[in-house]
Amino acid sequence: MPADSGKKLFVGPRFRRVRQQLGLSQTQMAEGLGLSPSYINLIERNQRPVTAQILLRLAETYDLDLRDLATADEDRFFAELNEIFSDPLFRQIDVPKQELRDLAELCPGVTHSLQRLYAAYAEARRGETMVAAQMADRDEGARFEANPIERVRDLIEANRNYFPELETAAERLRDELNVPAEALFEALAARLREKHSILTRIMPVDVMRETLRRFDRHRRQLLISELVDGPGRAFQLAFQIALAEYSAAIETTVGRAGPLDDTPRRLYRITLANYFAAAAMMPYQPFHAAAEALGYDVNVLAQRFNTGFEQVCHRLTTLQRPNTRGVPFFMLRVDNAGNVSKRFSSGTFPFSKFGGTCPLWNVHSSFDTPDRLLSQVIELPDGTRYFSIAQVVRRQVSPHPQPQPRFAIGLGCEIRHAAKLVYASGIDLEKAEGTPIGVNCRLCERENCSQRAEPPITRSLILDENTRRVSSFAFSNAREL
Repeated sequence: MPADSGKKLFVGPRFRRVRQQLGLSQTQMAEGLGLSPSYINLIERNQRPVTAQILLRLAETYDLDLRDLATADEDRFFAELNEIFSDPLFRQIDVPKQELRDLAELCPGVTHSLQRLYAAYAEARRGETMVAAQMADRDEGARFEANPIERVRDLIEANRNYFPELETAAERLRDELNVPAEALFEALAARLREKHSILTRIMPVDVMRETLRRFDRHRRQLLISELVDGPGRAFQLAFQIALAEYSAAIETTVGRAGPLDDTPRRLYRITLANYFAAAAMMPYQPFHAAAEALGYDVNVLAQRFNTGFEQVCHRLTTLQRPNTRGVPFFMLRVDNAGNVSKRFSSGTFPFSKFGGTCPLWNVHSSFDTPDRLLSQVIELPDGTRYFSIAQVVRRQVSPHPQPQPRFAIGLGCEIRHAAKLVYASGIDLEKAEGTPIGVNCRLCERENCSQRAEPPITRSLILDENTRRVSSFAFSNAREL
């Protein structure tokens, strides 16, 4: 954003979201910026402008990148709205892209409500829910919750995958334990035993069967399967400590989400306990410092903190502490059928909520070279470029003859951050040709793609028995209205 001191901007909702992501009250932000709380209130209500000087002061005080500040969550919201309004349901409604962008910027609450409404509609259409029956069974005034997994993902995205209270609590725990990474399991086991009277036991697979961790409340025993590796065992102990010792911090975070049905509330608590466990294994300050010094070398970080490749990648998406921010990564986990089981983003990568991912992204082809880490420059149809790495990981061992589970982890960032990554060393990022990908086939309008699985829903399908193109689907150039 240009630093034109005479320019006035009315960006109240954007300003408010930035403040909330920093975990600050209006009074606290006013003190930091040298303004009055009433002026901050007027800014957030779009009754006062924000000059470029105030934006620069905000960026300097809280270590914000002005380019991130200029877009905040609008890019992600706009991409989701664009996906929704590309559905044939809205074929007769010509909504200009600028109106969608205005809605994403000025009315984030309405945008979020539309997303949840469309998610419920999409589930009903796929037959995954019985909306009418559920609504009929509920009391008048009761709320209908869409897919609880998507609801929790929305909450994580709203917080930019960063939860300061849990970070502080995890750092306090590691300071109290004061042990190196390789001794963490024993220290956590001792903590559970001495402070909570919980005994940790590693159990044979024939006893645990299909369970990897189970807490026996009556006997006060935490049972962990022998199939779980070392980093996984430490993680499970840290998870149990989160529930036993730091439930107040978790409940505070859950409370800020507003009213939730039982299922998404439980899932959110579990997700936050997982977050705490990762933060305890990789405390923010030393992990951030190591990541910066090592050029975000995932395998070396995993070795140093005695963790797994996937654990490190996930942790890298959470480094959003003001004044000590890391590269804003996005991450996803897919199986070899293309099913996405994890997606996190501290940046603006437009993950699809209602479809898969592009097969041209090498996170999929990494299954062909499971022992190699792949890198790639990718480019979306709007010209935005990203740098990504992908590698196959194996989960816990499975007894014979069960299949050994494998997943591919994709980790990436906007191209402007890639120079900080060791994986981009020797690559001319300005001139490197990006692989053209789309968000997914149903929204991608790139022509002649041999990997296309379905035509874009925004175009009419053209059928010609006399012609066979590179792509299995030919479609019109004109958008359907």
